[in-house]
Order: sequence, then structure tokens, then C-alpha cells
Amino acid sequence: MSTSPGPVNSVEVRGLGVSLDGRPVLSGVGLSARGGEWLAVIGPNGAGKSTLLRAMMGLVEASGEVLVDGVPARGLAPRRRARLMAYAPQDPVLPPQLTVFEYAMLGRTPYISYLGRESRSDRSVTGSVLERLGLAALAGRPLGHLSGGERQRVVLARALAQQAPVLLLDEPTTALDLGHQQQVLELVDRLRLADGLTVITTIHDLSLAGQYADAMLLLAGGRPAAAGPVADVLTEPLLARHFGARVRVDAGPDGRPLVNLVRPRQDAPKPA
Repeated sequence: MSTSPGPVNSVEVRGLGVSLDGRPVLSGVGLSARGGEWLAVIGPNGAGKSTLLRAMMGLVEASGEVLVDGVPARGLAPRRRARLMAYAPQDPVLPPQLTVFEYAMLGRTPYISYLGRESRSDRSVTGSVLERLGLAALAGRPLGHLSGGERQRVVLARALAQQAPVLLLDEPTTALDLGHQQQVLELVDRLRLADGLTVITTIHDLSLAGQYADAMLLLAGGRPAAAGPVADVLTEPLLARHFGARVRVDAGPDGRPLVNLVRPRQDAPKPA
């Protein structure tokens, strides 16, 4: 098997499978994301979306291959893998007593020796990330005193402090109102474009996914059901088949697909 470098920041998953408690959760999953691309992983509840990201990070045992720039991630030490891929889980533990700066600094762990302390460079990187995310003024605030939108940005700050070229985000808009959803996704997109990051997200809101992603992977029952450009995946037949919903897919003002639910027709009651 060749391990020659691929395109910069590219990610490829081949034949990935995961079983939990003896039950197959993922089987034969593959994906390919070019450097600088945003890939959205969609699918109904229980499709294995979150498990896929955890498997890519080596947090659950999996078969198959995960390659970053053509290099197999399986043989990498955890600290080395963390320098290539940063992961923001859906429901991270946020110790309420830690400050924003202290939590974001945890992203520098792959660069700090086991017996060492953070360097001036580590603190500088963390401060710069907080500045870019509009969190500098909150650096000394305890996590327990943050709003939902601020908490999501802090989780993103920790991931960005790793300075990894690949960013894995599990449902980054969970529990956020519409305005904060847009703020978080716009922020991720600006950072992706500015830094050339490769972004892979799971996301429930199909219209939001369609607005930001370059490509999609649709999972159903732990297997890939469709993959490719957004317009090829967000189709009415595919969504009806795998989500069990009647939908209409329209083109938005910028041509990107918008997914709308279609209610079953209900005849008005006849007068007595």
C-alpha cells in the first residue's frame, strides 16, 4: 500500500466499519474531502454520523482506513493525529470553573511535553484564536457563565488552537437559535477560507448543510447511501427514501438547495 502524500489537507476514509457491543453501527463507509473543502455528513437519527467522526479520530475501535494527506492515521500516535485533525464533539464536558482561556488552551495539549508547561507561543496562539472568534473580552470568564452561543465558540476555539489542517465538527449548531446557528457556521466558513482548512461536519438541518457544504455524504443504517456534490445528494427522492419525509427541494437566491417539508393535504371538513 502506498503512503505517498496526497493533496494538502485531503482526507480519505476507506471501508470504515464500527461495531459497538457486538452490534454493527457503521459498515463499508468511505468518504473523500479535498483540501479546503467543506463536507457535510447527513442522515437520519441513528445513521452513525457521530460515530463516524469519533472513529476518524481513533476514539472508537474501527476497521478500514483513514488517511490524511495520504498518510494512514491508524499508525500515528494520538498526539501526532491531534496535530492533523481537530475534533469538536456534540456535547463536550465544559468544567464550569475553567475560564475561557484555560479551556481553549487545552487545544495546545498535543504540543506540550508530558512534564512541561505551556510556552509563550502556546499562550500566544490561544490568545490569537480567542481574538479571531470574538472571545478575547471573555478570556477570564468561567465557562459556567457563558451563553449557548458563547459556549459553542469556546468549543470551536479549543479545536482551532490545535492548529490542525482538518476540522471535524459534530453538530456544531446543536441547541442554538437561528441567529447563533448562522453566526457559528459563518465563522467556520470564514476560517476555512482564510486558513485553507478542510471541514467535515455532521449536521441535522439539511437546508443549513446545503448552504455551507461543498459536498455531502448521506448515511442510512450505518452505510453510505449517497455521496457527491450537494445538489446530487439533496434530492427529493433520496430524502423521501431515507428520512421518510415528504419534501420539496428549491433553489435559494444563490442557487443552493433549500429543503422544505410538504404537509399532507387535508381536506376541509364538509359542512353538516
